[in-house]
Amino acid sequence: MNNKFNYYWLLILIPLGFIAWYFISKKENAPIRHLAYFGPKNAFKINDTTYHTIPDFEFIDQNGLKINRESLKGKIYVTEYFFTTCKSICPVMNNNLQGVYQEFKNEKNLWILSHTVDPETDSVSVLKNYANAHGVSDERWHFVTGNKKQLYELARKGYLLNAEEGNGGEEDFIHTQNFALIDKESHIRGFYEGTDSLEVQRLKQEIKILLKEYEYKNNSSL
Repeated sequence: MNNKFNYYWLLILIPLGFIAWYFISKKENAPIRHLAYFGPKNAFKINDTTYHTIPDFEFIDQNGLKINRESLKGKIYVTEYFFTTCKSICPVMNNNLQGVYQEFKNEKNLWILSHTVDPETDSVSVLKNYANAHGVSDERWHFVTGNKKQLYELARKGYLLNAEEGNGGEEDFIHTQNFALIDKESHIRGFYEGTDSLEVQRLKQEIKILLKEYEYKNNSSL
């Protein structure tokens, strides 16, 4: 009787084990979600295109260090434009970015790059005080200043954060609440409304997706 009972249990448990293995295996091997690429493609010849890429730049951060594309090599980063004396959208944006900074404190290859739109006011020392006020204690969040024309051209033609025409002159001014997510190859992978808490949550989720995307690529190349 006992052997018969055990036999029936085996008949039930073995198929259940195979079913469980099938679904676990299917989940583990399922293709991961990939983020879209943004911006116009550049065509070199017929059927040969490359995604929009952030051009070269060079600015100075709150610690007096040069920040350029080489500095960001191998990094995922979130970028924005702000100014320290802003009393409207910038405090909300940077409080939200502070949350991103804290949530990903263990991700050394995730940076934040905040560009001033008012370089005449936002000197290195002013940016340093601003960074300290937001709890920045390492190299993962850079507040940068530099040549106004280069800052503005990068916002418009590089990061695509502002569609208005302008030449970076004295009367030109950019005031945008948008963030962009940039991958390790300097491609734009997402845009987010920096004052909207739901959009900031989406940014956090898509950072995780992008990190998984690179993890998957690294594992596939082994």
